[in-house]
Amino acid sequence: MAHEVIFAPEAEDDLVRLYDYIAGEASPGRAYDYVEAIRCYCVDFSMFPQRGTRRDDLRPGLRITGFRRRVTIAFHLNAGTVVIDRIFYGGRDVEGFFAQN
Repeated sequence: MAHEVIFAPEAEDDLVRLYDYIAGEASPGRAYDYVEAIRCYCVDFSMFPQRGTRRDDLRPGLRITGFRRRVTIAFHLNAGTVVIDRIFYGGRDVEGFFAQN
């Protein structure tokens, strides 16, 4: 059964900020390709939503998975839905973020 994948507004903002950063450091084309690769990776959660590591210690139901060694994706599952909560780039302190929120 396929799940619907939804990006929370904060995750969308994370992707916009990541695009802006990469576009400034490299090029808009490279930024677009990288952000789209992240989106496609997340959309694939529709078929295999229980991937990643459960991090109930940070928030009940939270799962964490990596993408290309530089991105950490935080998400949770609802009935039939995968919600992408946040997308962290470049070694950001995921544990610290969820401890504050």
